[in-house]
Amino acid sequence: MVKGFSDNEVNNVSEIKNSKKEKKGLAAFLKGKKFTYTLPGKKQINIFGSLVLGLNIILILLVVLYLNNQKFHDFVFNVGR
Repeated sequence: MVKGFSDNEVNNVSEIKNSKKEKKGLAAFLKGKKFTYTLPGKKQINIFGSLVLGLNIILILLVVLYLNNQKFHDFVFNVGR
């Protein structure tokens, strides 16, 4: 016999089956539901793309304004307190 191994078989199958827990919360709610994912249409892609690009441009403008305009910098600093 090699060290670390035994000739006796261990049956843990019944323990594994019994150890499965019932799903709780959101998982239990979604257990019987069937969801299908559909790809967004061209119009929806354009709307979300425009929204993301617009918000990024606004963010860049606000960062540049924050770094270059002392009054805006002070306003952000005081509002953030």
